[in-house]
Amino acid sequence: MVETALDQRVAALRGFNRFYTQRIGVLQEGLLSSPFSLTEARVLYELAGADQLTASQLGKSLELDAGYLSRILRGFERRGLICRDTSPNDRRVALLSLTAQGREAFAPLEARSQAQIGTLLRDLSDGEQARLVAAARTIERLLVARSGEPASFQLRPPRPGDMGWVTQRHGALYAQEYGWDMRFEALVAGIVAQFVKSFDPRRECCWIAEKDGENIGSVFLVAETETTAKLRLLLVEPGARGLGVGTRLVRECLRFSRQAGYAKVLLWTNSVLVAARRLYQREGFRRIKEEPHCSFGQELVGETWEMIL
Repeated sequence: MVETALDQRVAALRGFNRFYTQRIGVLQEGLLSSPFSLTEARVLYELAGADQLTASQLGKSLELDAGYLSRILRGFERRGLICRDTSPNDRRVALLSLTAQGREAFAPLEARSQAQIGTLLRDLSDGEQARLVAAARTIERLLVARSGEPASFQLRPPRPGDMGWVTQRHGALYAQEYGWDMRFEALVAGIVAQFVKSFDPRRECCWIAEKDGENIGSVFLVAETETTAKLRLLLVEPGARGLGVGTRLVRECLRFSRQAGYAKVLLWTNSVLVAARRLYQREGFRRIKEEPHCSFGQELVGETWEMIL
């Protein structure tokens, strides 16, 4: 039987799951030398992080079978770990919370979990820690994006350090995905530096897309002439693609352009940037010029796109 690429990836992920569950001790009878199973510990964790929850809210959050959850809660109640209060808004609804005894039982479990992960990270350098956390967040983002769950992110103005991030990420991603050399990073650095030096808040803007405290995208809008704005440096991190980040960034630029009184918006891109070109076309831009050029160590076709506002 021929093993497909999907079969190989399934095997790789299953192997990772076996490795990681063993590493963090979830196969033990009691999680982290506690009297609680992994599921029981998760229920306690949810209750510890909220003042009061209903059984329905717990079940939905943890995707647990109602009967299974009910048995866990009854066991907790018998052990004095949780209490039930009647909701002031609906006497048919019971609100669950940890008792003082429940919080006392949960505290060492939380401390051991914190210490265990801290031990894993301390064996790694700062750079390796950052790569590990980024990889974990990428897994989460990709699976959330395909599950239909809402993936929240925010757009905000730039803060100190963001301009360096924009430059570094453009350089790294375009080298990785298109083979562009450091001359592209130098171009981005010049655009960013000019934006900071001559920034006019009435006619120019920059947005950073952020999720869970991490930058996942950027875009700039700069003045080209009195009546024309230019969209520049649109970037979306690979792990955040599919969440609508690029669309939101472009639409914010167009909204700002209209408010600032521009008559049109231009942008320059290259034919190899297929996903970005599709986005521009979908939002109403049209290609008005194309020209072959040799830049960043590659033979490219540059394109100018325009939107009349």
